[in-house]
Amino acid sequence: MLTEQILATETVKSRAIRLGRWRRAVWIAAWIAAIACLALLHAWHLRADFPNGSPWISDGAKYTDEGWYGNAAIRAHLFGNWYVAGDFNPAVAVPVWPFLEWLLFFSTGVTIAAARGLAVACFFLNLVLSYLLLRGPGSGGLDPARGAESRGPRWMALLGVTLLVTSPFLYCFSRLAILEPLETTLILAAMNLAVRLGNMRRPVQASAWIGFLFALVVLTKTTGLFLLPALLWAVVVPLWDKRRVAWRCALATTGVAGLVYGAWMAVVAAAGLLGDLKYYFFINTYPKPPEFGWQLVAFWWSFHGLLWVDRGLMAIAGAVVLAAALGWRSAWGRALWRNPLFGASLWTVAGCVLFMTLQNHPQPRYYAVPAYFCFFVVALGVAALLGRPRKSGRPGQPGQPVWVRGMGWAVAIAAIAAAAVDGAETMRYAAHPEYTWANAATGLATYMDAHSNGKRLLTSISGDQITLFTHVPSLCDDFSQPNLPSKLKRYQPGWYATWNVLDPRSLNDLHTVYSLEQVASFQALDDPDRNLLVLFKLHPLAGGKVRNGGGENLRIALPGDQIAIPIE
Repeated sequence: MLTEQILATETVKSRAIRLGRWRRAVWIAAWIAAIACLALLHAWHLRADFPNGSPWISDGAKYTDEGWYGNAAIRAHLFGNWYVAGDFNPAVAVPVWPFLEWLLFFSTGVTIAAARGLAVACFFLNLVLSYLLLRGPGSGGLDPARGAESRGPRWMALLGVTLLVTSPFLYCFSRLAILEPLETTLILAAMNLAVRLGNMRRPVQASAWIGFLFALVVLTKTTGLFLLPALLWAVVVPLWDKRRVAWRCALATTGVAGLVYGAWMAVVAAAGLLGDLKYYFFINTYPKPPEFGWQLVAFWWSFHGLLWVDRGLMAIAGAVVLAAALGWRSAWGRALWRNPLFGASLWTVAGCVLFMTLQNHPQPRYYAVPAYFCFFVVALGVAALLGRPRKSGRPGQPGQPVWVRGMGWAVAIAAIAAAAVDGAETMRYAAHPEYTWANAATGLATYMDAHSNGKRLLTSISGDQITLFTHVPSLCDDFSQPNLPSKLKRYQPGWYATWNVLDPRSLNDLHTVYSLEQVASFQALDDPDRNLLVLFKLHPLAGGKVRNGGGENLRIALPGDQIAIPIE
């Protein structure tokens, strides 16, 4: 009789366990399905504008960068040569993204949707890599049964991915064909290898691959160099008990990265393109204020710029870091600081802020990489605070005090609430696509084709972007090497386009060879300084005359010009 009761009890327990596992599996499946649906929104309406009315209204990437950094691939497919002497040729310094676009365009043709689809594919891969990184060794929070090197719990990794996929900031910038999505993919791949070095039989060889990936990071976006401390942290911390191996791995990482980057520099030098390389860095150097202590003001604005990512989640991430600093001697605090991903995330943010402080030019898109790591800090903090509970009546039992778990639940609820608000905003952006920029570029090309004027060649700061939309050949008037007048005389464009107003410096250069006739304008985008695309015909001066100034002010409207927009 007693045996039958025991068997019946065990059967009930077994059924309860199976039922619990089934319920968890259903919840996990539903959670993953929701993430997948939100992720797919990023691939919807790829030709649509960067969402109008967003907090990132002033970011210039939405009307320039997609064309600039892919112009080598665009030109190679449309015009047979990736390089235009005297024009902006960024592929010399950052070749990885245009190379991938070049490969893609063989299958898709040159379209804005294809270029943006490549960026969205990077975003999808970033979600997978983020999940694997959060599940990596050392991400398990406080769990004495498994130790500090335990894997991160599945729910924590899914929480981190949820914060990523609901973010309206990442929705906007991951849909642009810019450098940041691929840069994020490469640094996440490198960190996934780094945090697992402690479990590898040949960590030094694996570190060589990490170095190769980091070289690709820098060749994707040169500011990736500021991510090196974060990557080295992720390399060294898992091997801290084997310091000799740790330093060998760090040396292998930096050595291989330097060799690969140096090899590319040798190729650039051999091709006679060092001038383009130097010019790339020259145009990305911004003037610094003469006042003493400007670095402090620049640091404040760069650090404050993190709020562009998400005010609520940035505040939560900051609270987690502050709590971890104050509670560094607690069990949960030590577990968090021993986690290589937590330290690497802080170094990533620090590297971003340092770059923008030195550059004195914070832009929203620059935060697209550290945004991932700020969200990781939130997820890791929740997991650490919510570790295993301490059983009542057993004060010596390892586990988390009740008040610490209460903090963890508060942080978790705040993060979930922020994700819900963000998800609603992301769905609103996805549900209301606008095509003002695509329509403006198409309208400009249609006008050019219907009203011939010399060579079918456009010069404009957004010229490469317009080429990506419409296949109209273009030059960049903003970045000209060595100067715009010589390039105008060499290529003889028939058209010029600007936004809202005429820059007197560009007008000065145009006036050396041309008079200007304003012929059309097109509404586009939402920036009040960049919402009207204005098209001009360029008329060569009579008899091929070339002005050289000679006391004449070329920065104002001159006889023969027809200019209706302001010159300022």
